[in-house]
Amino acid sequence: MTTRIAAFYLFFPFPTFEAAREPLRATLEAAGVKGTVLLAAEGVNGTIAASPEGIDAALAALRALPGAEALEAKFSEADENPFLRLKVRLKQEIVTMGVPGTDPNSLVGTYVTPEEWNALISDPDTVLIDTRNDYEYAIGTFEGAIDPETKTFREFPEWFRAFREKLEAEGRKPKIAMFCTGGIRCEKATSFVKAEGIEDVFHLKGGILKYLEDVPEEESLWRGECFVFDERVSVKHDLTPGDYDMCHACKRPITEEDKQGNAYVPGVSCPHCIDEMTTEQKRRFAERQKQINLARKRGEAHMGPDAAAIAVRRREEALEAKAREAQEATEAAKEDAGTEDA
Repeated sequence: MTTRIAAFYLFFPFPTFEAAREPLRATLEAAGVKGTVLLAAEGVNGTIAASPEGIDAALAALRALPGAEALEAKFSEADENPFLRLKVRLKQEIVTMGVPGTDPNSLVGTYVTPEEWNALISDPDTVLIDTRNDYEYAIGTFEGAIDPETKTFREFPEWFRAFREKLEAEGRKPKIAMFCTGGIRCEKATSFVKAEGIEDVFHLKGGILKYLEDVPEEESLWRGECFVFDERVSVKHDLTPGDYDMCHACKRPITEEDKQGNAYVPGVSCPHCIDEMTTEQKRRFAERQKQINLARKRGEAHMGPDAAAIAVRRREEALEAKAREAQEATEAAKEDAGTEDA
């Protein structure tokens, strides 16, 4: 059966987000949904996968949240569910920028539909900024887009402030157009940029995924593939799974060529991360991969391609839970004693 994948977000005032978690999780679980949903006071964000009927039920439940009636989703399909399990998490932000007071519910840029996007970014008075991370930019972006070379979205504010100073030094006041995968990062980025005093700020409604869905490839200004945060790794212009694999150590996209070099060890390292990993991390990742391979030999892979990984992950999560309990007990003891780490 074909799996339907839905990516969605909506900024809206959501003061009851904590109370909504368990009822929503139960509804999604009953619908056979896997993936991740984030809830915060500023709204909801997530990517989920299930049967078409399960996705319909999930979106109905999400739109039933007070204030979320306008929630939209971008859809794609896969032969198998790209997620291992369902997670519904409470967060401070549904996309983490780390700048207090940034609120797309009160201040945001101008939405531009996919059909209008080409004209905007082809205007010589427009500066086009890719708000995604460097490894996402590397495998695909729009013609003429600037790469902020950020590792995480938290780095974007500092980069933009330096970029703005450069524009001002050059005496330029261009229109600023921004985009991201599904629309959420660029929407929050426009809120930040407008709060910094920039007036002409625009962002792609629905993000790259909606653009690829709505704009014919022969008219497209998109080049390459679009990175997605699941087991598909990337999607092509027709939203079918792309040609990239993933390094399961650092989660970056890798090519077949990357996998031919000595830096690539399945589950342990790749050319992008081999110099970033500590010896202890490499040892731990190697042990994890060993357990996955042993699980497959025991026949735990018969339930699906990810079953062995699931089995190992469950064991890891059990150990991590015990470690967290011990850490929490230690911290509670310190609080009771009135002590604090230096």
